[in-house]
Amino acid sequence: MAGLILGPAAHGDAGVVLNESLDTSVARITGSGHSAVYLSRICPDDSPVKMRLCRPGEQGSVLSNYTTLGEDQPYEWNIVPLSVYLYGVEDPGDRPLMGSKAIKAALEERYRDKYLAAICTENRCRAGKSSEWREMVAATLERSLYMFVVKTSVEQDQALIAAFNSLPNVNHFNGMTRNCADFTRRVLNTYYPGAVKPDYLNDFFMTSPKAVARSLTHYAEKHPESDFRVLHFAQVPGTIKRSSECRSGTEQLYHSKKLVIPLAAFAWQGIPAVAASYVITGHFNPEHQFEAHPSAEATGSATNESPDIGSGFTVSVQELAAEDSTQRETIVGTKEEWKQNRVRFEATVDEAMRSEVILDRMYLKRVFIKLGESSTIFADASGALWMNFSGEQPPLRVGISASNLFAPDSDGQFAYQIMLARMQGELESPKHSRETMLDLDQDWLLLSGIRGRALAVAAERSTQPGSAPQAAAVDAGKGGASSSTQASSAAPAIHPVAHGGDSLLP
Repeated sequence: MAGLILGPAAHGDAGVVLNESLDTSVARITGSGHSAVYLSRICPDDSPVKMRLCRPGEQGSVLSNYTTLGEDQPYEWNIVPLSVYLYGVEDPGDRPLMGSKAIKAALEERYRDKYLAAICTENRCRAGKSSEWREMVAATLERSLYMFVVKTSVEQDQALIAAFNSLPNVNHFNGMTRNCADFTRRVLNTYYPGAVKPDYLNDFFMTSPKAVARSLTHYAEKHPESDFRVLHFAQVPGTIKRSSECRSGTEQLYHSKKLVIPLAAFAWQGIPAVAASYVITGHFNPEHQFEAHPSAEATGSATNESPDIGSGFTVSVQELAAEDSTQRETIVGTKEEWKQNRVRFEATVDEAMRSEVILDRMYLKRVFIKLGESSTIFADASGALWMNFSGEQPPLRVGISASNLFAPDSDGQFAYQIMLARMQGELESPKHSRETMLDLDQDWLLLSGIRGRALAVAAERSTQPGSAPQAAAVDAGKGGASSSTQASSAAPAIHPVAHGGDSLLP
């Protein structure tokens, strides 16, 4: 949802950030994911450990705690700008279009040097891969997430700032009573006391990320004045393993054979109780909530008032329902729209194969891997990312951020391959890990903007004596030579083709 939620806030918002589960550490067993807090009107005060009201043009932030942030002091929480949390850059226009461990590492190092210099001087913080401040940089490269948002007042925001800035920022994390979900519950209940509650029955006397999202949703349904909305941010396509839907305790037992089988062997009497608890009281689907309350903006309307029905006309219930339905379809998309996009994409891939931009459909599944094998990642001053191919004469590189995809020295054919692979990943993903329809429309604009240039470069290269399609050159690792060497022999100098892509940037 890049670029759609970062405008000035008409009013404040706070919300539960529900991060999907990663296949790491204890999450492999629990599937619980991670919980954080979105704050639209509160920003870092020149430090991740102090906060203030946002200034005009600032975009809000995400506040979170972890087992250990790994910084010089054992801080309980950090607060980072929203776009940095989502994409690793301040401007969502500079967001990466593909994800890999190397790309995320480059964004983490940039963030560390720019934001953590004063509190991250020790080697364990600077180089330690277990330092969990890294989880607050470009989160969408490694997982999808949802935001469950309600509105706030200035007075509520000021009270939260005063409380957190005055209290010691010292970590007392433990998995049972002071975990990330407990922290989120504490923050949201500062705004709306009692709104967020644990589900001790389904989470075995702990608080889970899914429980805080579910309880805020239930609270908002009983309080329509809260202006409840749900946003969805999909994991960026790439080589990082896809995240999985987060689960409560009984839900994980209900779905996981590797946990149910031991339970059946040693405590088979508990299986019916676990299943009944989940089915009757614990079922909650974040994607269904997004489809029911979708939003492309974390901040609501300027007044949040009901439509004017006293100015000589009446707004019927049917008209309001039709408007809500239209908004949902615009953001979420209909089954028919997603089907039509897949058909349109197949035709685009056919054209790319005929024009020798790519070898075949299977090649798209290897684009991110092959490009990564023969390249290094470089972030410019704004955070926009470049993929540089070593040993190329003349130098060869491609912009892999939305803002530099069209740059004159960004290889048009590689850029087109990246966009094709990105869109294939999105169109093949299940609902919980795919973009919104608005995001897909932006991807079509980027793809269309680079298309003519890519086809022209491919055509030019195909006329060179002894040349091969650049797709084949990148895929040439099978022959024993490095892919970068093969690309050098097959790809002549780049001659940028004029295009109107700049106007297509989101």
